[in-house]
Amino acid sequence: MDVEWEKLRRECVVLEDGAVLALNKPTGISVTGERHDSDIVAAAGAAGETLYPVHRIDKVTSGLVLFARELAAHGELTRQFNKQTAEKAYLAIVESTGLPERGVIDLPLSVGRKNRVRIAAQRESIHTEANRWFVDTTDLLDTKNYPSVTQFVTVHRTEDHTVLALRPITGRRHQIRVHLAWIGHPIVGDPLFDKSGRHPRAHLHSWQLGLAASWRTPPQLALAATPGTDFWEPLRADRLDTEAILGVAQEMLRDK
Repeated sequence: MDVEWEKLRRECVVLEDGAVLALNKPTGISVTGERHDSDIVAAAGAAGETLYPVHRIDKVTSGLVLFARELAAHGELTRQFNKQTAEKAYLAIVESTGLPERGVIDLPLSVGRKNRVRIAAQRESIHTEANRWFVDTTDLLDTKNYPSVTQFVTVHRTEDHTVLALRPITGRRHQIRVHLAWIGHPIVGDPLFDKSGRHPRAHLHSWQLGLAASWRTPPQLALAATPGTDFWEPLRADRLDTEAILGVAQEMLRDK
């Protein structure tokens, strides 16, 4: 998908100051660096605006993405992601029901064939105890693995789907998508795991970010990007009180 930078900037800005630009990215647009594809950084650069990605979200993921406009701010912000002190929250609609009110997915990731991210163990090695999914170290594959932890709360249920609010404690590539799929609850429309073709997008949304920002008064960034109506489509959005669902998600995350 070609990025129309001026249109994207006009319609999707969440916050802007002299140091940063935050966007509520639509699904289907890359943040940077995908082959044979237009991306936000390149489109901005072509329009004379230099942006440095503070973090990345997948092309198929919608929502909040933060860019620095100067290198000093970029260094300050990326260090917080590297040290896992940035507060991140996502929303996801997953297949099936039966998930607990709260849970922790503590499953290391590795890279398998064709550069595909996977759990660093066989599926049958995954255990569940006290709403925590994990594998024993003796069951890890003989390959490089990366500790990966995702916390979640269940905020809404229907007969066929569940809405989750998630905090990825680590920030591995495809972490939330792989974690949910491997415990049996893939994200609706995720092209990595949903081959039905029934949904035009993956229903994963980058919702909130909290970071320290020394140049601001007070010295912090507290950002939120509201999901569009297309995010709620599997739940028949016209019948939903989406504001109430987001309110429940906020309260439950605050209680963690």
